[in-house]
Amino acid sequence: MKRRDVLKSGLAVAASTTLAAPAIAQTEPTIRWRLTSSFPKSLDTIYGGGEFFADRVSKLTGGKFNIRVFAAGDLVPAFQALDAVQQGTVEICHTATYYYVGKDFTMGFGTALPFGLTTRQQNAWMYHGGGIDTLNEFFKEYGVIGFPAGNTGAQMGGWFRNPVTKLEDFKGLKMRIPGLGGQVMARIGAVPQALPGGDIYPALERGAIDATEWVGPYDDEKLGFYKIAKNYYYPGWWEPCSMYHVMINLEKWAALPKSYQEAIISAAREANLDMVAQYDAKNRQALIRLKAAGVQFHKYSDEIMQGAFKAASAMYDEEAAKNPKFKKIYDDWKKFRAEEAQWFALAESAMDQFLSSTL
Repeated sequence: MKRRDVLKSGLAVAASTTLAAPAIAQTEPTIRWRLTSSFPKSLDTIYGGGEFFADRVSKLTGGKFNIRVFAAGDLVPAFQALDAVQQGTVEICHTATYYYVGKDFTMGFGTALPFGLTTRQQNAWMYHGGGIDTLNEFFKEYGVIGFPAGNTGAQMGGWFRNPVTKLEDFKGLKMRIPGLGGQVMARIGAVPQALPGGDIYPALERGAIDATEWVGPYDDEKLGFYKIAKNYYYPGWWEPCSMYHVMINLEKWAALPKSYQEAIISAAREANLDMVAQYDAKNRQALIRLKAAGVQFHKYSDEIMQGAFKAASAMYDEEAAKNPKFKKIYDDWKKFRAEEAQWFALAESAMDQFLSSTL
């Protein structure tokens, strides 16, 4: 074949491909959904995760699948996002599954369990340890399907008006802390309260609560907790990571074209990666600013850590004994956690400890 004929043939193939792509795109329907977030717009990283996800879905579908994002309270309250999806009020939400442990403790596995998995370990469990499929089998009972779509990384241990140095100091202490972390706090004597992000500062300011946890330096600085409570503790043992999900009404999901389902899965995965990278970049800068503002950083004492760990372990064993759904996931998850801890101790933790003591 002559070179000129080869070029003509190649151009013909390219032209047919160019024409075929728009033709295929035109066969897919234009769809508009609403997404309710559990977070206020002021928290650009967490709320922004929902916007990032929606933007990626639109781009991956050539603008045919558009998801409009609403902040907590615009359509439904922060902690009713999942209910709204179940009821079909909205098609999708961006939320933390541990907000719904009141429905079932098993919900906690999607976000964080006290003394549970770190961010990388959680991703390993979700993507390659069967976590997504296992949880979606559980979520099916609530008429939804979910995909990881964000993570804060390991969180800080909260803001306190007064120092806490021993377990006794938690007795009667009113603290904003949701999920299973709140359950453990109750076991060591605290009085946990679940408040959405936008309500925490006013409650702390007027003395309705004595302490609060949220995320870490960047978001906590934005919410202004350091202006009232100067004692900032670490680590946030109740959230070694904090994973967020997009939760989708199962009937709406089933009605989507396969290509749109794949767009959601891919966009959620990108959002999961992007959020933790943002936090790692922003927290380092906020940490410097908080130190300059006079914030006092404290590491939880061994007594507190051991006491909380004991309380958490007892809670899991009790729940597994009476809740088959929790036990089904917990037994495998517990083994996974132990094996991951051994691996990370050899490499990641050893390297982190050396650098933190040297730099």
